[in-house]
Amino acid sequence: MGNASDTSAVFASTISKEYDILMGSLYSAFCILSLLGNSILLLVAYHKRSTLKPAEYFIINLSISDLGMTLSLFPLAIPSAFTHRWLFGEITCQLYAMCGVLFGLCSLTNLTALSLVCCLKVCFPTHGNKFSPSHARLLVAGVWCYASVFAVGPLAQWGHYSPEPYGTACCIDWHAPNHELSALSYIVCLFVFCYALPCTIIFLSYTFILLTVRGSRQAVQQHVSPQTKTTNAHSLIVKLSVAVCIGFLGAWTPYAVVAMWAAFGEATEVPPDAFALAAMFAKSSTIYNPMVYLLCKPNFRECLYRDTTLLRQRIYRGSPQSELKERFASTSQRNKDMSISTNGQHESYGACLHCAETAAACHVTTPQRTACILTGSTYREVTVSQLSAKPQADFL
Repeated sequence: MGNASDTSAVFASTISKEYDILMGSLYSAFCILSLLGNSILLLVAYHKRSTLKPAEYFIINLSISDLGMTLSLFPLAIPSAFTHRWLFGEITCQLYAMCGVLFGLCSLTNLTALSLVCCLKVCFPTHGNKFSPSHARLLVAGVWCYASVFAVGPLAQWGHYSPEPYGTACCIDWHAPNHELSALSYIVCLFVFCYALPCTIIFLSYTFILLTVRGSRQAVQQHVSPQTKTTNAHSLIVKLSVAVCIGFLGAWTPYAVVAMWAAFGEATEVPPDAFALAAMFAKSSTIYNPMVYLLCKPNFRECLYRDTTLLRQRIYRGSPQSELKERFASTSQRNKDMSISTNGQHESYGACLHCAETAAACHVTTPQRTACILTGSTYREVTVSQLSAKPQADFL
């Protein structure tokens, strides 16, 4: 960890304190929404892990990278924004910047791989049907390796990490290309292979998908039911993937534009407020994926509803009100059972059958009401009809 008491001017905020407070507040909201959304999405995916489609592995990986960005960036950016300066020193600044690049590039590369898989499934179904979950896991591992090359590069002196121009966060040194060749080559490769190329692949993939779907609409409608269901599932994944890609690129494009302005233009002319606003949009990308898939994908939504229903039932069963109701229900049932048993006794009480040896018919004797006599009396038990003939003081 770096020295928290670092007073260097490069770690002082260059925007107004009001803007910093606004950024800190928005970052706090983004952090909470991202933690909840991505955690729930991963929980739902875990519960339906046996039925995951290959394309859904990239959705899960996108949530993992978003959650990684949330846990590594927001806890440092939020207190720094509220205190109007970077609080965690030079070494932590380097690690912060590396995590931002790693998880950001992983998300973009992951979306690129997802677009290719969707294109393969829809446009080339003969080959797409051979794409298995093991292929998806292998491609996910490749996504992380690809992003790691560019994230580790500045730590190996290919490019540089430094504080952001607005002072309360860290990222790639966008001013270095103006006076250093290695930094310029890093920025060029980063722009070509981690932004321009992925965006081109995403655009072309979904364009081919759109053309294929339009050209085969009538053929799809004539398929038998299982094929239609499979086609509808692929179509839904494509639509949701497009929505996530639009949200992600919309969030990161402002930052890419400002960064290229600083790298290939006059860096001193880029206002710090522009970097701060672009960074704020970029960090909002962590909330789009769970919002789109949890709200719009039926099987994710049904699984989430089932999980929340089970949780509510468990909470309800453990509540005091539930225990009282269960106790009341068991008491009522016990009283009911006792009542039934007592009624059975009353029905049979006194129904003694006296059958003579020579008589076939049986008669029932009427039950007699009796009373007990006090101690010392000559009678211990008499019938009520005999009460008038006995001393009243003898009865209890």
